[in-house]
Amino acid sequence: MDRAEDRHKAKMAKRKAAQDAEVAGKPIAEKGLLIVHTGPGKGKSTAAFGLALRALGRGFRVGVVQFIKGAWSTGERAAIERFETQVEWRTMGEGFTWETQDRARDIAAAEAAWGEAKRMMADPSIRLLVLDELNIALRYDYLQLPEVVEALRGRRRGLHVVVTGRNAKAEIIQAADCVTEFGLVKHHFAAGVRAQEGVEY
Repeated sequence: MDRAEDRHKAKMAKRKAAQDAEVAGKPIAEKGLLIVHTGPGKGKSTAAFGLALRALGRGFRVGVVQFIKGAWSTGERAAIERFETQVEWRTMGEGFTWETQDRARDIAAAEAAWGEAKRMMADPSIRLLVLDELNIALRYDYLQLPEVVEALRGRRRGLHVVVTGRNAKAEIIQAADCVTEFGLVKHHFAAGVRAQEGVEY
């Protein structure tokens, strides 16, 4: 037993030394990041709001712009808005595209949301900005992709931006510092379970 414990201790000491050396070799201590959550799996926006909660806990001011989702009441908005002036939240979408069935209206809503996003990117008090479902607005060509990519690349120093939505454009992925693809393994909706309060919204 003592030998097993000694072997484990030596193994973990070696691993710690390797980990410490790797961290020490990273020259950049802080950088505003462009983070992309994409893919067909559930949880992209949920993960972004979890990151927003972490930032709020550290005293950051946080902005949220929702591009597609309509103005229904959600648990994450109710929770995050309890931070009051520490949060600025704009739900600019009118619902999913199959609900509006009006391309001109969807484009106008996306352009208005992008205007809010640019305003928040320029606001020096905001340190984390969530652009929820921006990828969907870009997928349907509601916004000019080159303009969006240029603005994200040219964001002010120290601003973290999280972009969510499936089917992220290659240009957004290339501009990003961190990209996570959420995979779908199994979803209860396929078994007939509707979206539930406290889980999906």
